[in-house]
Amino acid sequence: MRARLETLATEAVRPDLADLDLLPTAELARLMNAEDASVPAAVAAALPRIAAVVDAVAERMACGGRLVYAGAGTAGRLGALDAAECPPTFGTGPGQVVAVLAGGRTAATAAVEGAEDDTEAAVADLDALRIGPDDTVIGVSASGRTPYAVAAVRHARALGALTVGLACNPGSELAAAAAYAIEVATGPELIAGSTRLKAGTAQKLVLNMVSTLTMVRLGKTYGNLMVDLRPTNAKLRARAHRLVAQATGCSDEEVSAALAATGGEVKPAILCLLADLDPETAARLLTESRGRLREALARSRQPRPPRP
Repeated sequence: MRARLETLATEAVRPDLADLDLLPTAELARLMNAEDASVPAAVAAALPRIAAVVDAVAERMACGGRLVYAGAGTAGRLGALDAAECPPTFGTGPGQVVAVLAGGRTAATAAVEGAEDDTEAAVADLDALRIGPDDTVIGVSASGRTPYAVAAVRHARALGALTVGLACNPGSELAAAAAYAIEVATGPELIAGSTRLKAGTAQKLVLNMVSTLTMVRLGKTYGNLMVDLRPTNAKLRARAHRLVAQATGCSDEEVSAALAATGGEVKPAILCLLADLDPETAARLLTESRGRLREALARSRQPRPPRP
């Protein structure tokens, strides 16, 4: 294991930082900020692969598939965070975007030592989800060698699912196990081996990109407006009102009436106002359009065939 770790850039020790603990705090902050500033460029180098993954994931999710993240430690928690944010932001259904984390729920807030080595747990966690060909499993591991993540990807691929390996070292075992590889080379960390730093930031950026752009491809936005959000609290209800107003240019009174008529749902409210429809017709058109607002608007302007 020591020999394997010594080959990983994310584990490398930088001689130029040997006196790090002797530096003034202001210089430490400058150094860390400079390190963090290098991450977007590393992600940019992987953009073609990220775009290909987004299209592949969206194609499967459009057929009813799920997006599943699998990881341990920081990588697993980042996957869990991204999954948790999809329902309120994009109105995804229960279980549509999920995460399996080495060590289970306990590991989301506390370290579970040894969990990352449990390959049998990775298989069991995916089997509990009944992974199939329409699903996507993204293994997340800074090192690219975490046994839990690698085992999850291998098992998912054997089950016919789309598989992606997200790592921060080139030529990783995780990337080799997956159909799609996203390797963001972030290099040595400020604190040697502390991959919650640059590697964690890179993984967060990539997961943000994959989930967000997949939702855009699925019609979960209208322009850059999050029109599938769930207005479950005061802030989100205010945001829903603002979204409808921005999309339609209608008055506060008109927006409030439309939202009241659609049970607070943003998409049908916009459709009602832009196409002068009743809520039932708006809901039907959105269903026929697979939830895509632009397509529903186009349908609303087409003459319907006469009844026989």
